Amino acid sequence: MARWARRPPSRRMVITVLIVVGLAAVIVGIERTIGWPEWMQVAPGPIRPTR
Repeated sequence: MARWARRPPSRRMVITVLIVVGLAAVIVGIERTIGWPEWMQVAPGPIRPTR
């Protein structure tokens, strides 16, 4: 943030960062309200002993 304050980013960079943060917020919102479908959930696999 200090570097951004000393040398502000271009308008394009600011828009890109805002889009990425917005998409992340939308994905988190969907996950919290609807949840993930069954086929997207990770199933725990068998535990292999370490050698």
